[in-house]
Amino acid sequence: MDLRKSFFRYIIPSMLAFALSGVYAIADGFFVGNAMGDNALAAINIAYPLTAFLQAVGTGIGMGGAVPYSIHAGQKDLRRSNQYFGSSILLLCLSSILLTLLFLAGSPAVLRLFGASGEIYTLGCEYLRFISFGAVFQILGTGLVPFIRNMGGAVTAMAAMVVGFLGNIVLDYLFVWVLDQGMTGAAIATAAGQAMTFLVCLIFFVAKKKRPSFRLGREGLGLAGQVLSIGLSPFGLTFSPNITLILVNKSAALTGGDPAVTCYATISYISCVVLLLMQGVSDGSQPLISLSYGKGLLKETKAVRNMAYRFALAISLLCMAVLFLFRQDVAALFGASAETGQNVARALPPFILGFLFVSISRVSTAYFYATGKNLWAYILIFSEPLTLLVLLLFLPSLLGIWGTWISVPLSQLTAMALSILLICLPEKEKAALP
Repeated sequence: MDLRKSFFRYIIPSMLAFALSGVYAIADGFFVGNAMGDNALAAINIAYPLTAFLQAVGTGIGMGGAVPYSIHAGQKDLRRSNQYFGSSILLLCLSSILLTLLFLAGSPAVLRLFGASGEIYTLGCEYLRFISFGAVFQILGTGLVPFIRNMGGAVTAMAAMVVGFLGNIVLDYLFVWVLDQGMTGAAIATAAGQAMTFLVCLIFFVAKKKRPSFRLGREGLGLAGQVLSIGLSPFGLTFSPNITLILVNKSAALTGGDPAVTCYATISYISCVVLLLMQGVSDGSQPLISLSYGKGLLKETKAVRNMAYRFALAISLLCMAVLFLFRQDVAALFGASAETGQNVARALPPFILGFLFVSISRVSTAYFYATGKNLWAYILIFSEPLTLLVLLLFLPSLLGIWGTWISVPLSQLTAMALSILLICLPEKEKAALP
């Protein structure tokens, strides 16, 4: 098959799948915001990083196993591929149990740490209590999708996310609007949607007779360690926007109070979808990059990477134009007040600019972890939140709430510049660096 056709066969379903995973949060925000007002909208926004953490763990472990699965499949080593599949499933199950217990015990304290108080805190606790009970589906649903994509089932992976998304929408409508179950109903709808995604994944593996190998023997710990080592990059890539969410929420609460937190809630919902579109491009290119790299086709590997750069850049420019034109109207989608809508319209442009920078850094990160250069991926992923943290220590004190807002695109610009530097380094210099 032509390389360009293969590229889009992977990229388009991946983009849609990631965008839909972001719409889970937007769906909950839309229904509770319209039903319960600004405080409920802010509560979902503050609580969402914990929900996203579950999905990021699933994505990290899933991608951590799917990357070596594809590389060894390219080398015709099916035994090792299936062992990576099996070890990833075991890790997904163990992390589901552990995180369920941790979330039930610790989520209220974490909400306080994130800056929640009063009614926002109460509503957030209610939401997270029921999200915790569904952690197993959040982790397994997101963790199995990368394997489906790397097994040639990119459309099925997208279908799994579509089924979960539609289920979430229908159940949000039923529980929040019809049965008036508020935050509890929104949380149950989210967990049930991920359970539907998991079910589609299970059907795919049974129908295609994709059987993981659990005969790991003495190699088991080594395989698990490699999955986790590779998975740290996609985990960070998936969760880093939520580190931004945590830091900006805290800064907004300190600098502008509840109105600023509610303003950022709408901005973060919109940004979430665009950033996940960028990740869909980067992760959608990963199977082709890893497969080509495993076969030793370095020229083809870089060709896929460059196509991903161009396509991600085009998507970011389109999203920037649309959001800038409709910046006066986006807050109304979530039932926000007129005052919040005006604040969002004023604050949105700096965040829009950051999409341009993210389109480059996300693809660079995926290229590095897809080719086994985990150190460079780690540097790119964690440089952005670290830079943001430093900026938030002094810019808000100098510029007020605008110091909080502009810190986000400045941190994204730093990550983009670093990614360009690392990509442009000659291969022999990269090899000489630690």
